[in-house]
Amino acid sequence: MRRRDFIKVIAGSAVPWPLAARAQQSAMPVIGFLRSASAAGSEHLVAALEQGLKEAGFVAGQNVAIDYRWGNDQLDRLPGLVADLIRRQPAVIIGNIQATRAIMAATTTIPIVFVGSADPVRAGLLASLNHPGGNVTGAVFTSSDLAAKRLGLLHDLVPKSVAIAALFHPGAPGADLHMEEVEKAGQTIGRQVLMMKVTDESEFHAAFATMVQQSAGGLLIGSGPYFLSRRRQLAALAVRYALPSCAPLRSYAEAGVLMSYGSSQADAYRRAGIYAGRILKGATPANMPVELANKIDLVINLATAKALGLNIPANLLTIADELIE
Repeated sequence: MRRRDFIKVIAGSAVPWPLAARAQQSAMPVIGFLRSASAAGSEHLVAALEQGLKEAGFVAGQNVAIDYRWGNDQLDRLPGLVADLIRRQPAVIIGNIQATRAIMAATTTIPIVFVGSADPVRAGLLASLNHPGGNVTGAVFTSSDLAAKRLGLLHDLVPKSVAIAALFHPGAPGADLHMEEVEKAGQTIGRQVLMMKVTDESEFHAAFATMVQQSAGGLLIGSGPYFLSRRRQLAALAVRYALPSCAPLRSYAEAGVLMSYGSSQADAYRRAGIYAGRILKGATPANMPVELANKIDLVINLATAKALGLNIPANLLTIADELIE
């Protein structure tokens, strides 16, 4: 399916269906899905979610209906989207961290499965990873505690640079914690880190220009759905401004960022799909420990390295889990 057609299908939940289709759909359990980001760029996450459901015995359109909703990075839209989902009386709702907060504010009875990189206990979603209690559980792909390793990879790549820039979106879950960890990591390895925040993509160009003006030799890209939705734009800017970059997820490297180091976000969505399937079969979130997607991969985009005129050191090539040509 072409990307354009995919987005039309996913966005089609707002389009009235034929009467026969609605009648057939009403006989199936409904899974609500809400992500604060946009559908564009999330195709691999939807595919992973549906793979997890399939592993649990549920196939979209056959024995389960999935109602997809997207916030398009407009957090003020989330309460209305949640209300729409609840009107469909879903058996379970899946959401990222920001969406889950809005869902929790609207219901204490509908089971919720979250997916995110932030610590759900620190984020206030639940009291314990092993014993969630209540109506919320989920899957976590680690991100923040790997920031030091990403900074170290950039240090190995550009050891003589004056500084390394770190770009953050203040609205990302756990952004403050991520920034603290990067600052500490910079102190540990004795590197100057240029800490930068952007709240909107209109600020991207100015931020990259500032990085170059302040002699940054590399770029650490922070986590969060806002940056993830704009990973291709960030990758293009990093090449344009000749900044070797490192990001938290493989999908960034696929989009043209030089390196990614982190857990598999897609695997976390697959695990969320499995959990949703278990809930449809009668399991309760209170008794379902939070899943940890802890497979860590280093991915290097060789095409981007060539565009930057950069020779990747042999030691990095040796430890890389995947090389993208």
